Amino acid sequence: QVQLVESGGGLVQAGGSLRLSCAASGIIVSINAMGWYRQAPGRQRELVATIASGGNTNYADSVKGRFTISRDNAWNRVYLQMDSLKPEDTAVYYCNANINGLAHIAYTYWGQGTQVTVSS
Repeated sequence: QVQLVESGGGLVQAGGSLRLSCAASGIIVSINAMGWYRQAPGRQRELVATIASGGNTNYADSVKGRFTISRDNAWNRVYLQMDSLKPEDTAVYYCNANINGLAHIAYTYWGQGTQVTVSS
């Protein structure tokens, strides 16, 4: 079984920074794309950023230039550095990873979510 565990959420003032971390554990042969999504109250879950196994990144327009996604393939971790935070960034942030197991079949896993609250 594979688990994704996020950490690093919290309360921050507008203009501040937070760094989210996500660690994948379990039976992992390799990890394809990893990413971060978020869901604000009353809204659908939306993509924030993704990073491919080779390092190519993709960002939502709303976070470009403020957020940076990175990964550590040796430790099966993905990070999200969030700078210049705005109140509209307030949401539960979820880690996501597409992982190959022993049968070399890829499944998509989700973390439990971490709350990020930005005060004005």
